[in-house]
Amino acid sequence: MAAAEAQKVLVYGGRGALGSKIVDYFKSRNWWVASIDMVENKDASANIIVKMSDSFTEQTDQVTTDVGNLLGEQKVDAILCVAGGWAGGSAKAKSFYKNCDLMWKQSVWTSTIASHLATKHLKEGGLLTLAGAKAGLAGTPGMVAYGMAKATVHQLCQSLGGDNSGLPAGSAAVAILPVTLDTPANRASMPNADYTSWTPLDFVAETFFDWTTGKSRPKSGSLIQVITTAGKSELVPAHL
Repeated sequence: MAAAEAQKVLVYGGRGALGSKIVDYFKSRNWWVASIDMVENKDASANIIVKMSDSFTEQTDQVTTDVGNLLGEQKVDAILCVAGGWAGGSAKAKSFYKNCDLMWKQSVWTSTIASHLATKHLKEGGLLTLAGAKAGLAGTPGMVAYGMAKATVHQLCQSLGGDNSGLPAGSAAVAILPVTLDTPANRASMPNADYTSWTPLDFVAETFFDWTTGKSRPKSGSLIQVITTAGKSELVPAHL
């Protein structure tokens, strides 16, 4: 009797705070986990190092080629894109164009590449997650670049949930829309905040594991808000 095939997952942004937590979570359950990031995650089973590039098409070609070389004909159970970042500022800010460029690279480039990778390497019935934000559901005058980028990710997710999106049969694209994640960087920048309203990284990792294994997975194209109140986190679908 042939041995069962190892379950596999790609974590896009696997060296960040949330990505590292997800890599550790899946690895602890004996999954093969590849990290895609600008820096190596030594705890991952394999790494794709993203080269910095001013050109979107150069970066897409590099990452797509490297993932193809790594996986060959193998398919993965999930592609979890948790890459992203934050920048503040109105449309009047001196750094407005720079912030837009940064947010586009961190959120839109990564989500777009992850989506195309899913059409090539995701198993039928697999899972693609994208990183949206609750703030992106409405106007964000004090952080225009961030809001624009996240709203774009939301639209991408909804498109992927439709017919003929290119995703494998039975698979699902789901975006999570957190408010604030409880990361070391966020604590350092907001030392006086109410941490009981921040979402623990473990909650997101567990949620992704459940969805990957078919437990309580939302329908494809869903935007799922992650809301934490008084230390209790819950998943609330966004109805647009």
